[in-house]
Amino acid sequence: MRSVQKVYKAQYGLMGDLVTYQVLPNQKMSQIDPFIFLNHHGPQKYAPNNNGLPFGPHPHRGMETVTFIIEGDIMHKDSAGHESIIAKGGIQWMTAGSGLIHAEVSSSEFKEKGGDLEILQLWLNLPAKYKMVKPEYIGLNESDIPAAEVSDGKIRCQVISGDWFGIKGAISPLYDVSLCTLYMLAGSKASFQIPAEKNIFYYMVKGKTLLGEAIAQTFEIVEFANDSDVFEIEAIDDSIIIIGHGTPFNEPVVARGPFVMNTEEEIMQAYRDYQSGKFGSWH
Repeated sequence: MRSVQKVYKAQYGLMGDLVTYQVLPNQKMSQIDPFIFLNHHGPQKYAPNNNGLPFGPHPHRGMETVTFIIEGDIMHKDSAGHESIIAKGGIQWMTAGSGLIHAEVSSSEFKEKGGDLEILQLWLNLPAKYKMVKPEYIGLNESDIPAAEVSDGKIRCQVISGDWFGIKGAISPLYDVSLCTLYMLAGSKASFQIPAEKNIFYYMVKGKTLLGEAIAQTFEIVEFANDSDVFEIEAIDDSIIIIGHGTPFNEPVVARGPFVMNTEEEIMQAYRDYQSGKFGSWH
């Protein structure tokens, strides 16, 4: 099966009162092409009459965001006119493309009542040919996302994009990237066929799993070699895992703040375009 090169622990920090673990990039790994960034917010409990998530209006260009709501909710609004509130178990997939402004905050109900919060945001790179596509947004609650129940119900796979266990994902990406959220009960085992040339993204949201002889647990991301098509997981504890795979672009990546492009000049152009109002207006 695929061999594990290294397991990395996410770095703990705070964004105001929001508990945050920075997963990717880390000190040793800049990306798992085309997966370029992951922050894990929470788990934590918010008191009633809280300020909620702190992600007010900000721009993006040249990449996509995939947001996983494990607990709590998230309210999305952007300059392309999209708005939604997504609850526990749902996801948001936003293609920033040529550029837009968006905000990700908590709903009025969550801010009033409080509750458990745990949210992860993953950034996907866009290949050069798609960096300037028209911005798009899809918000899906849990009931909108197909799921595979396997191993006598011991494994539940929420199929976000690509094909997992013979089920097609809710999202059809612009390029080859597959994503799922895998819920495994202790003692269950899962096996996948993933071509060796594809990079695997594997992050432990919660629990403990065995990958060959390597162990991965809560707040850890795994770096795999590209040496086998066979990929197997054994759950030691009840676990939640975000798994993805994709064909690497092997393109230069220049990331500055909210913009991910191929050259420094493209980054400078992104800042000029944003400042001149080309990302749309915020109301």
